[in-house]
Amino acid sequence: MSTTTSTHDLFEVLDPSDFTFTRRAWVDAAPARVYDLVSNVSAIGRWSPNASDVTFDQGAGPRVGAWFSGLNHKDGRQWTTRSQVLRADPGTAFAFVVCGAENRIAQWSWTCHPRGRGSVVEQSWQLLCLDPVPRPCARHHPRRP
Repeated sequence: MSTTTSTHDLFEVLDPSDFTFTRRAWVDAAPARVYDLVSNVSAIGRWSPNASDVTFDQGAGPRVGAWFSGLNHKDGRQWTTRSQVLRADPGTAFAFVVCGAENRIAQWSWTCHPRGRGSVVEQSWQLLCLDPVPRPCARHHPRRP
């Protein structure tokens, strides 16, 4: 009887819903201003230590169905991701999914609600897929020239 576990076995045991986080914070800004900040994907590099060069595709913007690309880097590795906006409710909520609505790898979302002279902002991240081989999301939606 073998006591070793293969990588394949680990993926059968893990549940992607176990990999999630949510953070809440009060900020001294109106919900409309918070929305403007989080829906401006080109600013993601200011908030994330692992992302840079994030831009909407030409002619796209923070609206449902829009695509954007970004450069990720961690532990000496670098890769490009393609993401699609799932929710864009100005002043209320913004969400996108890595690899698009069809190939869903991870989802990021922000909601904001007025509280006093500012807003309560909730940021959530959820892993949606444990596939050990990343899906070819760039194949159908290549990075802009």
